[in-house]
Order: sequence, then C-alpha cells, then structure tokens
Amino acid sequence: MVEQQPSVNELKEWRDLMLMHRFALEEVNTKLKILNEEFQFLHDYNPMEHIKSRVKSFESIGAKLEKKQVDITPENARKYVHDISGIRVSCSFVSDIFKIKEMLENQSDLKILRIKDYVTYPKPNGYRSLHLLCEVPIFLTNRVEKIVVEIQIRTVAMDFWASLEHKIYYKYKQEAPERLVNELRDAAKIVTELDDKMKNLNDEIEKYKFEQEEN
Repeated sequence: MVEQQPSVNELKEWRDLMLMHRFALEEVNTKLKILNEEFQFLHDYNPMEHIKSRVKSFESIGAKLEKKQVDITPENARKYVHDISGIRVSCSFVSDIFKIKEMLENQSDLKILRIKDYVTYPKPNGYRSLHLLCEVPIFLTNRVEKIVVEIQIRTVAMDFWASLEHKIYYKYKQEAPERLVNELRDAAKIVTELDDKMKNLNDEIEKYKFEQEEN
C-alpha cells in the first residue's frame, strides 16, 4: 500500500500549526520571565531557577496520534495533542511550585484549562510535578488564535528524577526491569525527603534573617 502524501494545503496547515505553537511559547516564556524578574525585584528572591521550552516534533505528534488511532492531520493534532507546546519550569522549593501556579492564575490573558497535581498526589511510580494546561491568545495581523500550552512546574530534585526515569524507559522501550522500577520508586522517596529537608533549611535561614532585621 502506497502511503498518501499530504497535499499542499495540508502542508501549509502543518506549518501554520507549528508556527502558532512557536509564537505561543514565546508569549508564555516572556510572561514567565517578567513574573520572575518582578518577584526578584519585590522579594529579592527568584522562584524560577530554570525555564526550558520546546515545540513537539512532527514525528512525535504523529506517533501520539497513531497511538490514539486517529489520522495524522493538523485538525487531529489540535484536537488530541495538548502538549505540542511545552514549557518546564524548575524551582528550588515545593512552595515555589504553588507560588508560580498562583501567579499564572492571576494572568487575565492566560486561561487555565486543566490542572494535574502530581506534587500532592504523586503517580504510583513516584513521579511528581504540577501540570497546567493553559490557553494563550496569539494576536496576528488578521486574527487571534488561541493556542494550548502545557506548563510543567517541579523542583530541581524532581526534575533530575524525571529526567533519569525518562532515560531509563527510553532505553528499555517502556519495559524497564522490575528491579529498576523499584529503585526509581525508592529514589523518588529520597527526592521527597530532600525537598522537605531543603524547605526546613530555608525556613531556618528566613527565620534567622527576620530575627536579625528585628534586632
């Protein structure tokens, strides 16, 4: 069977779709950087350590649509793939995760469509992160496009764990040995303990600073 090649119009739709998502990333990245700098100015503290962003490749979009057993078309990509635009924000403390979430919720031009709180309620394998599905308007010369962007917020320690987990499952093609799965789950518990310890240390530092200012 000969695979049908996309038409000229469909290729144009794909290019338009990817361009819109690139614009959406630029919009949200700018917003996050402004919020971070303003927070630094007001509180002498940066809640965001690192911000990474990417637009999913055509191959990844196609693989996701195939998994959902639907045709690989721009229309289905818009309908079924909600993480074409992705931003990952890493921060020092768990409390920062919810500070950033609150700041984003207060943005009048950013609509939060869905929240998945894997920080309070981790996945069975130990994965922890806060996922926000957001809708951002892109103002073009002749129209306004509303584009969905997924924002993942996690601590540096959570991010390190998630990166290792991804490498393991990629290496073993989603079929990691039970021993490694158990080790990852144990490592996730250590990450949670580390985040708690770092929070306690930071609380002690803040308490000391407050006492020094009072005296």
